[in-house]
Amino acid sequence: MQPIEIIVIIACVLIVGGVIATSIINKKKGKNSCGCDCANCSSCSVCKNKKENNEK
Repeated sequence: MQPIEIIVIIACVLIVGGVIATSIINKKKGKNSCGCDCANCSSCSVCKNKKENNEK
């Protein structure tokens, strides 16, 4: 393997690790996964499902 291949592999692993770490940190902070930081907005599928379940 050439050095450039090793650098690319390490960069890819760091990017994937960063995404996973960010999602875990956001989950522990209580943020939702829709990314809109909404308070039960109608355009968010996550919040929309919560509203429908609460109305039943």
